[in-house]
Amino acid sequence: MRQLTTEDLKALEVDLKNYFPQSLQVYGCIVQLNRNGQRADPVSVLADQWPEFRVLLIKLEFREKGDLFKDMTVFSKNDVYLRDLLAHSDVIDWKMFICLAAELHHEKMLEFVAINRGVPMKKEAVCYMLVLRDPSKLSHVDSSLLKLSSLNDQPVAWILNYASSALGMLYTLPEHRGKGFAKALVAVMSKTLHSQGYPVYCFIEEENHLSYSLFTSLGFTEEPDYRAAWFVFNDL
Repeated sequence: MRQLTTEDLKALEVDLKNYFPQSLQVYGCIVQLNRNGQRADPVSVLADQWPEFRVLLIKLEFREKGDLFKDMTVFSKNDVYLRDLLAHSDVIDWKMFICLAAELHHEKMLEFVAINRGVPMKKEAVCYMLVLRDPSKLSHVDSSLLKLSSLNDQPVAWILNYASSALGMLYTLPEHRGKGFAKALVAVMSKTLHSQGYPVYCFIEEENHLSYSLFTSLGFTEEPDYRAAWFVFNDL
């Protein structure tokens, strides 16, 4: 596979918009790289061919033991292209623990690859993708009493932004729930991300009805034909 350059990534950001929602997770990763560069964990963006790519794989470099828990993210225009790549190339080290973020419909194909590679596989999570298309239509949230700060302080509620640009890890301490902090954080973060050119979206696990209701009440909408999944190989 070819490792894409800085200039390639700029072109890729534009091209990936043609394949939403399937490409949104990879798109979010590319936006992060184009805005911030390699400020945190070193990342490789690999394409099976360029510029007419068929498969994209985003790999974080593994430098120490804790890095085993870093996800790989894949987007493929076709199930067959991805199957052939995983079955016949060494782009992935199948002896390692692997957590692969991919579209749910790849599940049967990934099972086939795992069997042929002789590695165990399990489906770790399945999530809805919720997208905020127009932050100006966010349901009104009174954030006047909210003091925003970094996690270096002692927060009572927080939200994070993943490497894929997705919102996540929303949490309020039990004794501070029911005060509207979660909604205020989502609203403020959504407006900030949108103003900086990031996609505004999140993944909600299928059984997490509370978070689903919260995000949809703010104006996020589900992508009905898309499910994100995380597949684990060589479970620890």
